[in-house]
Amino acid sequence: MKRWMLSMIALAASGSALFAQNFVGSWQGTLQPPFPNAKPLRIVMKITRADDESWKAVMYSIDQGGQPINASSMKQQGSQVKIGVTALGGDYEGRLSADGNTIDGTWTQGAPMALKLERSTPATAWAIPEPPPPPKVMAADAKPTFEVATIKPSKPDARGNSILVGRGGTNLFTTTNTSLAELIVFAYGLHPRQVTGGPAWMESDKFDLSAKPDREGIPNVEQLKTMLQMLLAERFQLMFHRDKKELSVYAIGLAKTGPKLAKTQGKGNLPGFGGRGPGNIMVFNSSIEEFAGFLQSRIVDRPVVDQTGLTDRYDFQLKWTPDSLQAAAAANAPPGAPPPAPPADNADAPPDLFAAIQQQLGLKLEATKAPVEVLVIDRVEKPSEN
Repeated sequence: MKRWMLSMIALAASGSALFAQNFVGSWQGTLQPPFPNAKPLRIVMKITRADDESWKAVMYSIDQGGQPINASSMKQQGSQVKIGVTALGGDYEGRLSADGNTIDGTWTQGAPMALKLERSTPATAWAIPEPPPPPKVMAADAKPTFEVATIKPSKPDARGNSILVGRGGTNLFTTTNTSLAELIVFAYGLHPRQVTGGPAWMESDKFDLSAKPDREGIPNVEQLKTMLQMLLAERFQLMFHRDKKELSVYAIGLAKTGPKLAKTQGKGNLPGFGGRGPGNIMVFNSSIEEFAGFLQSRIVDRPVVDQTGLTDRYDFQLKWTPDSLQAAAAANAPPGAPPPAPPADNADAPPDLFAAIQQQLGLKLEATKAPVEVLVIDRVEKPSEN
């Protein structure tokens, strides 16, 4: 009897390893986005397993350029698999068929979408296009300026806003529906409370800006800020003086667990921040100092000071239940944006921002007071003609 039990255990272990290997291979399927007139997207998922039994998955959306997108996690339990793709803010969950040739599942990126993957062979595999070359990076010692810039009032019915670099494969700097106050906050890395004085139109009037650097390549953060500072002085006649003031701030530090952060897969020199409605953001290629700057300019009601000592760049997603101030930002969301996060009494709702940062990132956000720099506006005018 003992020998029979041992042989059964050995057989079960062998079967589990064999079953796990059934996920290894190249899988492909078509995803139909849930938007009017949206074209279907062909998806390829390549799954491998390392010698240490860890999983690796790489995703390709071949109708959107075919760039490889590394999965941030993959978990397999029996015939079920879950693949997380932080770079897209999405997850795939599916079940392997008995014959090991299909995975019936759901891709969730805001809204859930059915995605059935079929194992491909050399004869049936879709061709993955060569990804475009990475954008050229501006020399770190370059001192660029904007050689051409247009500034015009935004459309009265415009909602949401954006600040982008590199639109259309160029190195253009563009903003949409942004106020002068928001441009100052971005240019000087401040919280809105760190800007005082100035007329009311600084916050009420919205502008679209497009500016081309006089050098090739994508600028780094400091180069971009310096160019924008010069543009604001030239076109808005911005003049100010600096002061120091003790303000209520948030300090971002390390939690007892230590950081739970994956180093970036990006190769650029600019961070990226994208949202899927209040309480759900994706962060790419960002230092914690830059993430702190994003928090103070977009999410929280006071300046954020980085005290982590971390110097690497990271990719991560952060989900939380916004408080009333954060949820109010939904009023500026673009048309078609997801609804606000569920209320805090929902059992399935994510935690508040402070708990989410600690649980998901291994960091902590604590209220304190600290002396910070303040810009006092001395002079500003509406922008000159283009």
